Amino acid sequence: MPRRDLPPPPPPAHLRAWLDEHALQADRARFLSELGRRSLGFGRLLLLWAVSAVFALGWSFVGMALMAIETHDPLSYLFGLIFAVVGVGVLIPAGFWFAWGAKRDRQVRRLLCAWAELDRDPPTDAAVRAPGRSLTWLLASFALGAFGLWVTFGSAASARPGADTYGEVAYTMGLGMILWITGLLGLGKAGAHYRWAVRAFRGGPARGVA
Repeated sequence: MPRRDLPPPPPPAHLRAWLDEHALQADRARFLSELGRRSLGFGRLLLLWAVSAVFALGWSFVGMALMAIETHDPLSYLFGLIFAVVGVGVLIPAGFWFAWGAKRDRQVRRLLCAWAELDRDPPTDAAVRAPGRSLTWLLASFALGAFGLWVTFGSAASARPGADTYGEVAYTMGLGMILWITGLLGLGKAGAHYRWAVRAFRGGPARGVA
């Protein structure tokens, strides 16, 4: 069931004949606008990046644990264990946060598809396509993903035996992977929304949306 702070689903087909058509169209326009912002709004992009930042923070502690262990000093082993525990303590809530966001996306997706299939209204449908928001997601995610790939492969290519430790390389590559995976998720979401909008508002079935 959708959460209470999300718009309700469309009324069943057998009840629509009893409802005011103009009121139903107004509800469709309002709910599609709200759901579109929740699916592909700027705040949703910031939330994705915030989750990525928490993952990066957790991985930073894990990286410090790896670097501390590599010193082979008894006191460093202790600090490494502490860093590892803190890192895992940050990564686990970040994983739950990511799972919650994915579940919320599925709820929004179902509601967006249901309201889009209810009727057709060109001004409302054009706003839901959100080409500006899609382009913002596309460009921002591409830039983040490209930077993440550069960090990942650049750190591996520039590593020199004796100058860089395995822990340092693993730490830097891990941060880069977090960045480019985040960028990849954003690119996929923008592309999926565009494909759905084309199908949903040009006579095709509205079966999926980012």
